[in-house]
Amino acid sequence: MQIAANILVGLVAIIHFYILVLEMFLWDKPRGYKAFGLTPEFAKETKTLGANQGLYNGFLGAGLLYSLVVDGDPSFQFAVFFLVCVMVAGVYGALTASKKIIFVQTVPATIALVAVLIAH
Repeated sequence: MQIAANILVGLVAIIHFYILVLEMFLWDKPRGYKAFGLTPEFAKETKTLGANQGLYNGFLGAGLLYSLVVDGDPSFQFAVFFLVCVMVAGVYGALTASKKIIFVQTVPATIALVAVLIAH
């Protein structure tokens, strides 16, 4: 079960690194427009905001990645902490920005958290 939990944590980390790329580098490009429903004008005006959001998503991904490489109890503690952070961010994002965030962030993080708790 530990291998499955690690794979799920890794997938959530990858999702957040992808979000980092979208928000920091593709915000004002066609892929960013499509991903976030932006107009070119709005994307240009809010590019810094998008990059800031991307940085935070990168921190979430980095914390999850760290949980996979550190040994012992800190691995479990980091995984739980960062998965809960992702879940909270996903719920807030779904309530304030887009309902689809619940499926992109919260559901994968919840599944990974359950796997981590079972494996521990």
